[in-house]
Amino acid sequence: MTETQKSATLTLNGESYELPIFSPTAGPDVVDIRKLYAQAGVFTYDPGFTSTASCDSTITYIDGDKGELLHRGYPIDQLASKSHYLEVCYLLLYGELPTAAQLEDFETRVTRHTMVHEQMHNFFRGFRRDAHPMATLVGVVGAMSAFYHDSLDVSDPWQREVAAVRLIAKLPTIAAMAYKYSVGQPFVYPRNDLDYAANFLHMCFSVPAEEYHVNPILSRAMDRILTLHADHEQNASTSTVRLASSSGANPFACIAAGIACLWGPAHGGANQACLEMLKEIGTVDRIPEYIARAKDKNDPFRLMGFGHRVYKNTDPRAKVLKQSADEVLELLGVEDNPLLQVAKELEQTALNDPYFIEKKLFPNVDFYSGIILEAMGFPTSMFTPIFALSRTVGWISQWKEMIADPQNKIGRPRQLYLGETKRDYVDIEQR
Repeated sequence: MTETQKSATLTLNGESYELPIFSPTAGPDVVDIRKLYAQAGVFTYDPGFTSTASCDSTITYIDGDKGELLHRGYPIDQLASKSHYLEVCYLLLYGELPTAAQLEDFETRVTRHTMVHEQMHNFFRGFRRDAHPMATLVGVVGAMSAFYHDSLDVSDPWQREVAAVRLIAKLPTIAAMAYKYSVGQPFVYPRNDLDYAANFLHMCFSVPAEEYHVNPILSRAMDRILTLHADHEQNASTSTVRLASSSGANPFACIAAGIACLWGPAHGGANQACLEMLKEIGTVDRIPEYIARAKDKNDPFRLMGFGHRVYKNTDPRAKVLKQSADEVLELLGVEDNPLLQVAKELEQTALNDPYFIEKKLFPNVDFYSGIILEAMGFPTSMFTPIFALSRTVGWISQWKEMIADPQNKIGRPRQLYLGETKRDYVDIEQR
């Protein structure tokens, strides 16, 4: 970020104030308003912070108009097709693609930390069996601070490093345990001979009674889902992690806060909402009816999994995941699954409909990830926990960046107060 010779002039009550303008390496210029309140005595008003840069970052960049997503400058489609999740984790955490030796060391450190403390099993048994896995995830991840006391000091770079590796390593184990608990099956311990994605599938779907072999097509599809959800700039959950960490909270509490935010249907729950929509449609013959409803401005029905708030063109992640979705559906078949039949037909209808083409309402990453996870056998309640374990590395990378920033200060948004002004207390007898 560099300060340009340009500036913005704000005129307020006859007084003019010069505001510096910063230029990023990519994206629009930014007007610096940090001294505005001190100089002019006013705040800016931006509900949802949609026009506010809350930080500077070198991790992820999104150009919604171009349909571009870059991690440390590398396009997401290249990373998803040529790389794998743990290599992308290394890139996000340390800023560069690893050498072979660096990657081997990082993968070893993550693999050696996949087990969780045995006493943490007791936390799961305190939840009802029908508890949503996200509720379990929020509680258990937050409780990690009660077990790993040697990685709570955020001022210590080494402790931050240990916490980062632990969270990346243990989130798949915790998410798989939440799933196993919800279906009444015994927990499955991680295996060090499996890669990250295959190990997660093994912990979810293997049972003691029979040997489970992870299909490489499913493992690759899962790895792509994890890679494509690893980070997405300053979204709601990432901003929540940053705000929580600005107070100096321990890393496990900050990630638990991010998970809680991700739980919302407008954020991480979008792929679950997409599958629930497919269930509502029910059968292929009802698709025209719902397409017509989606075009009707007076009908509250909306097609979930199409279009994106940030991407005004196509979602670059969706292009990559569509290939995996096709491979998984070909492997597992859709003939006996009405839900997947509806998904495939709806995709083709929307891609060829002039209305959706004109408005650029293409299937997004949530549409394809939902299809893949459904085909794999995951219940919709597990979609958001899988999103959470994917995004953990993005949260941690943003957390580490913020903690290391000497300009880091506690977040304190202001408000436009519209309530009553000062009033005197009235005794109850006189009311």
